[in-house]
Order: sequence, then C-alpha cells, then structure tokens
Amino acid sequence: QVLLVESGGGLVQPGGSLTLSCVGSGFTFRHYALGWFRQAPGKEREFVAGISWSGGTTDYSSSVKDRFTISRDDAKNTVYLRMYSLKPEDTAVYRCAAVEGSYVYDRSYEYDYWGQGTQVTVSS
Repeated sequence: QVLLVESGGGLVQPGGSLTLSCVGSGFTFRHYALGWFRQAPGKEREFVAGISWSGGTTDYSSSVKDRFTISRDDAKNTVYLRMYSLKPEDTAVYRCAAVEGSYVYDRSYEYDYWGQGTQVTVSS
C-alpha cells in the first residue's frame, strides 16, 4: 500500500517559519520525483515546489521562490519543505505528491500518489 504522510503544519505568525515533512512508503522512494502543492479555501490547487528523483534539480512557484526550500532524504524516505518569511497568503492545506520519473514536475495531473495534507495557517 502506497502512503504519503505529511506533518509539521500549524499556526504561525507572519514572518515566521515552519518545516513540513512527508514520509513515503510502499514504493521505491528514490525512483520518484516529489512535489508540494497547496490549496487555499475557494482557490485552485497550486504548485509550490518540486524536486527531481536525484535531488539535483528543484523548481519553485514565483510566489514562494527565495522563501521556501524543498529537499529530500532518501535514507528516510522523506521530503521536506522549509518555509521562511511566511505570509498570510501562504495559508492553505499543503500536500506532498510523488511521480515515477527523473524530472521536476509542476502539474498536479502528472503525479501518481498524494498525501492527505497538513494545514498551515499564517495569522497574527
């Protein structure tokens, strides 16, 4: 059974930081590219960040570039999203996703597996 389980969400003040984690199981993690997406109430799902299967290539949406960092630890089957300088508009449910492939993928339909999500709320 394939599972992706996110953790690390919560309530944070504007300007604060959070690190999200996503642990994968039931598939060969190191063969998969990984991504983070988010969806705010009333809005469409949005690509946030992606990382290639090797970890050598990353990509970010323009709204989070220079504030968020995606990384992976294949020994732990875990992908991370480190978020800094958080803004109220970063408030959303964040979900990790996995796709078998060597590139970075920024379209949600390209992904095979999805986690359930973790809520991030940025508010004073």
